[in-house]
Amino acid sequence: MEVVHLTDPLKLACGYSLAEHVLCVETYGQLNRSKSNAVLICHALTGSHHAAGWHVGDKKPGWWDDVIGPGKSIDTDQFFVVSPSNIGTCHGSTGPLSINPKTNSTWGPNFPKLHISDWTASQRMLMDHYKIKCWAAVVGGSLGGMQAMHWSVTYPDRLLSAVVIASAMKLSAQNIAFNEIARRAIKEDTDFHGGRYQEKNKKPLRGLALARMIGHVTYLSDLSMAEKFGREVLSGDFCNEKLESVKFKIESYLNYQGDKFANGFDANSYILLTKMLDYFDLAREYDNQPSSAFRVATCKFLVLTFSSDWRFPPERSREITKALITAGCDVTHAEITSSLGHDAFLLPNSRYQQIFSTFMRRVASTLER
Repeated sequence: MEVVHLTDPLKLACGYSLAEHVLCVETYGQLNRSKSNAVLICHALTGSHHAAGWHVGDKKPGWWDDVIGPGKSIDTDQFFVVSPSNIGTCHGSTGPLSINPKTNSTWGPNFPKLHISDWTASQRMLMDHYKIKCWAAVVGGSLGGMQAMHWSVTYPDRLLSAVVIASAMKLSAQNIAFNEIARRAIKEDTDFHGGRYQEKNKKPLRGLALARMIGHVTYLSDLSMAEKFGREVLSGDFCNEKLESVKFKIESYLNYQGDKFANGFDANSYILLTKMLDYFDLAREYDNQPSSAFRVATCKFLVLTFSSDWRFPPERSREITKALITAGCDVTHAEITSSLGHDAFLLPNSRYQQIFSTFMRRVASTLER
């Protein structure tokens, strides 16, 4: 992991300017002589720079280890892969846990509001650090896919390909509603203290765990939960008068996931990032015409979606593909059959990985050596 110190000012969409900022970055593979083989990985909502491989003490590898590595879809024998934690996150990059130089205390709830354009602008600055002129590909799933689309219309001459997986050009009202319920859960925790919990040496663990549980359910599918957990009971007896003692396997799983997340993530970051996700609308600045947004894009696109994803359903990817075709873009679209819901883009699937690999091999074949 490298801590990259970017010293040029970053003007944020909200009007605030960060005089400087840091990004925690992991890289995989080697940058070739012409610096033409770099791939940017855009993480999703709670992702980090640790996208692949193992750290000492890890119980599992990086979050996208199934597709990044030698011989995998993003082949590190072919590509130099750059995976940053974006600003506003809590994995070491500049965010709410960082020190505000003007107050000499942590930013906390006062960290500036973010737009996806701020992430892509920061990533654009990261290119200069590595002396990369053009990405071979910008790749991301979910919120990461939104970044890939934004790259294609904001810096069209700086990427050759964009891979947009399980994403959308804007969130539905239902998605925004789920995010607001999660934020409310955090803010109602008595240890939240208006976001100033660090000053109180507290952390809203209960609210953050509940927020994660709400989100996690939306990342799964009914079928995947049925297949993995069903109605299996871990403890208790339905014949006992105290039915509250009955504990289902799915309850145990969600409580475990919620508690694990709460102990490893920051509440202010979660609130900040979900609001950023809610606000994103690729076509807002183009008279709400998605095809108009893509007319400046010159890269090739791969758009992938999963049949059981109800958080970012296949219809959203079809909308992206239709807009790209209308704009005259080169696009490949595939819908992958899966029972695993939105999380499918993070998990092994032979057809998914085959299509992804084929596209990336084509990218590799066009690179200057």
